Amino acid sequence: MKTKQILLAFLLFCVGFASNAQTARIKGIILDKNNNPVEGVSINFQDKGTVTNENGFYILTIPANQKITLVFTHVSLKRATLRIELKTNEDYEYNFQMSDSDELLGEVIITSGKQKRVEGITSIEPAVIRTIPGANAGVENILKTLPGVNSNNELSTQYSVRGGNYDENLVYVNEIEVYRPFLIRSGQQEGLSFTNTDMVQNVDFSAGGFQAKYGDKLSSVLDITYRIPTHFAAALEASLLGGSLTVEGVSKNQKWANITGVRYRDNSLLVNSQETESNYKPTFADIQTYLTYTPNARWQWGFLGNISQNTYNYEPLTRQTNFGTIDEPIALQVFYEGQEKDKYQTLFGAIKTSFTVNDNTTLKFIGSVYHTQEQEYFDILAAYYLGEVDSNIGSETFGDVTFNRGIGTQLNHGRNNLDALIINAEVKGFHKIETHAIEWGVKYTREDIRDRLVEWEVIDSAGFSINPPRDFPVNDQPYNPYTGPLVPYQDVRATNFVTIDRFSGYGQWSKKATLGTSEVWYNAGVRMQHWQVSGDGVQSQAQTVFSPRAQFAIKPEWNSDMVFRVSGGFYYQPPFYRELRDYDGVIQPDVKAQQSIHFIMGNDYSFKMWNRPFKLVSELYYKTLADVNAYTVDNVRIRYRADNETEAYVYGADFRINGEFVPGTESWFSLGYLKTEENIQDKGYIARPSDQRLKFGVLFQDYVPSIPSLKMYLNLVYNTGLPGGSPSYADPYDYQLRLKDYRRADVGFSYVLTEKNESRPEGHWLKRFKDLSVGLEIFNLFNNQNAITNTWVRDVYTKTQYGIPNYMTTRVFNVKLTARL
Repeated sequence: MKTKQILLAFLLFCVGFASNAQTARIKGIILDKNNNPVEGVSINFQDKGTVTNENGFYILTIPANQKITLVFTHVSLKRATLRIELKTNEDYEYNFQMSDSDELLGEVIITSGKQKRVEGITSIEPAVIRTIPGANAGVENILKTLPGVNSNNELSTQYSVRGGNYDENLVYVNEIEVYRPFLIRSGQQEGLSFTNTDMVQNVDFSAGGFQAKYGDKLSSVLDITYRIPTHFAAALEASLLGGSLTVEGVSKNQKWANITGVRYRDNSLLVNSQETESNYKPTFADIQTYLTYTPNARWQWGFLGNISQNTYNYEPLTRQTNFGTIDEPIALQVFYEGQEKDKYQTLFGAIKTSFTVNDNTTLKFIGSVYHTQEQEYFDILAAYYLGEVDSNIGSETFGDVTFNRGIGTQLNHGRNNLDALIINAEVKGFHKIETHAIEWGVKYTREDIRDRLVEWEVIDSAGFSINPPRDFPVNDQPYNPYTGPLVPYQDVRATNFVTIDRFSGYGQWSKKATLGTSEVWYNAGVRMQHWQVSGDGVQSQAQTVFSPRAQFAIKPEWNSDMVFRVSGGFYYQPPFYRELRDYDGVIQPDVKAQQSIHFIMGNDYSFKMWNRPFKLVSELYYKTLADVNAYTVDNVRIRYRADNETEAYVYGADFRINGEFVPGTESWFSLGYLKTEENIQDKGYIARPSDQRLKFGVLFQDYVPSIPSLKMYLNLVYNTGLPGGSPSYADPYDYQLRLKDYRRADVGFSYVLTEKNESRPEGHWLKRFKDLSVGLEIFNLFNNQNAITNTWVRDVYTKTQYGIPNYMTTRVFNVKLTARL
């Protein structure tokens, strides 16, 4: 009830009056030649305008994506004019001095594409994110179509980048680092990503070689910006998987702005398509708000808040998986008792203030608090039958199990609780000195973790308890008597009260210049982090690392529009709580930071084909890793060795071509190849769990020429199989099995009812909507059987272990309604 009251309060806060224009906002301070603020300056375009206040401040909403002329007039100063073009929802600051003579201020066209191009950053339009179908639609769904980004789990928002794992990716929202829950072990428990797609303005992604201003992770950076509203708007989406409502508005004086989104998701449609029949009762819900206050053109305050509560109740009933060959078909039948009850509640709040000292200096302060309370309780008994299937066509028992090779049981028990509080405080600065730019920042983080792990597993095969796979004598009854102890197959028990204090900082310099007739860009910087681990029963440990990084790009004066860039440096990842916890759940405070040295070469080629714009981006990369904390992956749960006794390497190549394959729409094709291996305790190099060699992705948009209101969207991914077919806790040197290739295609069809709104008469009911569409989505279009892990079952007669694949979702249909004001 309390959560519902909070949701209602946020919605009522955002109610206003409607407008459906695509707009932007310009603001600033006007000074005279003595640098005194000028009151009463009129700023006009067409029939709209505003006037500066006593501080010389003005703010004006203007149409976006078109060139307009602003006219500045004052009774004692000469008129000034400015040609400007801003992007949708752009918030641009323009300060200048008015003189006593007429002047043309020039032309301002806002574009950040060139800077991102030389930095090797991929930008994704929010409209693309909202429309492309996927079992977990959103930002991460689009990332998985990019080269170098891999995932074989459509129920998860987690992804690995260029040989890294799920814990090696930085995620920022409005320069604020965000976190994901700790205990989640399967994709179907995740529910919702932190990012609310309907609140997004910009999405930037870097797969490596990123600048020093970004934090301390090994693999990638996802930098998301939420928009500041310029008018009232609302967006509603409803489907068989849940729904969302987003409302945004701005005060009359344009100083206060707020955007708030509420989301609900139910994965039952997807989970019920799996082979395991179950009673599944999930509740995934969150509310997010971004509130800004702009007292003047130099100062802005922002608050980002998030409340998320995910409840996952799962009661498996039965399962049958058919595998083997045509000549020797085999089936695994499982009958379950018990259930799993999980709860994840997170609270997140952050304040950010930005102060523009002058045109060349900006200071920022960011403070955030993240609190998560997680509960994972399960008792599930599984009785399995491994049998031969009747393959005689015409037989009365065709397809049924006629002979049982193995019978056994498995009991899993868990009582895991975690309470984590993470506090951040950061100061950042930006200075422009002629053609040079200096950026710096200092940050303090405190992580307070209270964790209790109690989980065990008992496996019984044909009446004989199976011992753990390590450090226990073989139980081969009834052939020989067993004299060893009877213990659980897996047993993890630990209680950890841990505190981690971190001090980090960075400084970087960048410059744009010319080299002969070519344009060049330079960037160099260094990061530092010092951290100390302490807690109950933990011997306090402190460590410090430094991470120098650099980038160089050149654009030759050629007829072809090309940019060449190189980047690299040292990337350290000081251990987070999960990395300090070993296989037995015990904290190892002396775990070192993992180290990766990046070498990246890239080419960005912009060209026209069919008289439409296209871009081909190519990158080669090599990474050498030291002090690696080796790990195993089960679904999306990562467990570390916590010993730093591994070294590794990664190399590969990524290619992506994007552009208007269909006029007026953006599509792309991507191809990636990587190889990554690790050497654990000098035993030799073997494939890492993230060694996904070949990746092919397609994102394609189209429409029916004779029915332009009918749109089509395709999301296609092919990945070669990951290592991960071996039993849990097995020695990776004994098992190097791979899962089958991951193949998935999701397609969506949407009929846009507002496509011809410009030709409809005033007062028509559709004129109220900026967008109104109904759609059909087909997930896993070709009904491919993709496996995430294997379940290992022993045949007591032949002493053979069978790897039975755990398949993901089958073909699923979904209907969706989207409305935007």
